[in-house]
Amino acid sequence: MKIVYFYQYFSTPKGSWGTRVYEFAKEWVKEGHEVTVVTSVYSKSDLKAEQFIEDQYFEGIHVKVLNVVIDNKQSFLKRIKSFLLYSILSSYYALTLKADVVIASSGPITVGLPGLIARYIRGRKLVFETRDLWPEGAIELGIISNPLIQKFSYWFERVCYNASTHIVTLSPGMTKNIKRRFGISNVDDVTNAANIELFSTPVPFKSKLVKSKTYAIYTGNIGMVNNSYWLYDAAKCLKDRGREDIVILMVGEGQQREELVELANQNGVNNFVRLGLMPKNDLIAYIQHSFVSLVPLKGTPVLDTSSPNKFFESLAAGIPVIQNTEGWMMDFLNEHKVGYTLDPNDPEQLADTLIQMKDNQENTAEMGRNGLLVAKKYFDKDFLADKMLKMLVSVHSSKISCLLFCSLCSLI
Repeated sequence: MKIVYFYQYFSTPKGSWGTRVYEFAKEWVKEGHEVTVVTSVYSKSDLKAEQFIEDQYFEGIHVKVLNVVIDNKQSFLKRIKSFLLYSILSSYYALTLKADVVIASSGPITVGLPGLIARYIRGRKLVFETRDLWPEGAIELGIISNPLIQKFSYWFERVCYNASTHIVTLSPGMTKNIKRRFGISNVDDVTNAANIELFSTPVPFKSKLVKSKTYAIYTGNIGMVNNSYWLYDAAKCLKDRGREDIVILMVGEGQQREELVELANQNGVNNFVRLGLMPKNDLIAYIQHSFVSLVPLKGTPVLDTSSPNKFFESLAAGIPVIQNTEGWMMDFLNEHKVGYTLDPNDPEQLADTLIQMKDNQENTAEMGRNGLLVAKKYFDKDFLADKMLKMLVSVHSSKISCLLFCSLCSLI
C-alpha cells in the first residue's frame, strides 16, 4: 500500500518535537508499505533543508521537505502565511504522488487543502487526522475573532470531515466532540504514543543545574495556551514558603520565555529554572530524574480534548503527571492513580501538591511505576501504529464511488 502523509511538523528523536509520524511510518515501512511524508521545516524538528524542496530518507521513510519555516515565536500573521504556503505547495504532491491512501494531519486546518485535492481531483481515499480541534480551539482562545473567518473555518472543517473515508483523532475527547457536532460515525481515536523502550531504559544523569528527584519538569512550548505563568507563580509560592529545594524546570521555547525568565531574575525566584530546546534523546534523562512531570494547559473546554506528547512520554519514563484539564486525561489519571488534576488558576494548589509529592517520595515513585505499566498497556508506539495501520488497510479496501458522490454533494 502506498501512503502519502501530509504533516507539517515531522521530526525524528534527534529533534525536540513529537515523533508520532516518524514512529508510525517506520513500523508501516517494516510491514512492507511505502510511506511518503510531505512536511515543512519546524523550529523544534531536526529537519534542515538547504534547497527549496529536498528529498530525505529516514528508516525507509521518504520525506519531502518543503523549505517553509514554522516557529512558535512567529507572529500570528506570519504563521498563517507559513501554513497557507505549505498547503499550496504540498497540493502539487497531492496531484502528482501515487497513493492508495492519503492522510491529512491537522492542525492547522489548512492541511486539509492537499487532502481535498487528492480526494476530489485524483480520487484518492482520504483519512483526516485531527491532532487539535481546528478552528474551534483557535476561536475559543480568541486567536480567530473575525466572524467571517470563523464561519469560513467551520465550513472548511465540515468539508474536510465529509470528504474523509475515515477520521482519526488523538484523544477520546476529540472523537466525542466531532461525533456530537457533525453527527458522523466514521471516527476513531489513536492517541499519541510513546517509545516505551526509549523512555523507560535508565539513562545516567549528568546535569550540574538540578539534582535528581528534586525538581518538577515541564517540556514544550512556553506560552499562554500552555499556562506557563501558573508554573512561575507556583515556583514563587515555593520560594516564599522557604521550599526552594523544590525546583520547577522548564525545557523549551516560546513567546513567554523571555518575560518569565526576566521576571524570575528580577524577583530572585532561583527555583524557577529554564533550559533551551534539546534533542529528545538528551531530554530523556531530565524526565526520568524528575519526581513529577507537569502538563499544564489553559483552562478552556476545547483544551480538555488535548493529547500532548509529554503526557505519554512522562508515563513511559515512569514519572507521574500533574495536569489541569477536565477531560479524558483527568479521567485517565483518576482511574489509574498515576497523577493529579489541579486547578489551572491556583498556583498555591500546585505548590502544595509538589511539597506533598517531594516529601513522600515512595508514594510518588509508586505512582510512577504504575504509570509505566499503563503506558505499556495503552500507549506503546508499536501497538498504536498497528491500530492505525489496520484503519488504513480498511480504508484502502473500502469502496469509494458512493462515498465520493455523497462528499461532493456536501460541498454544495
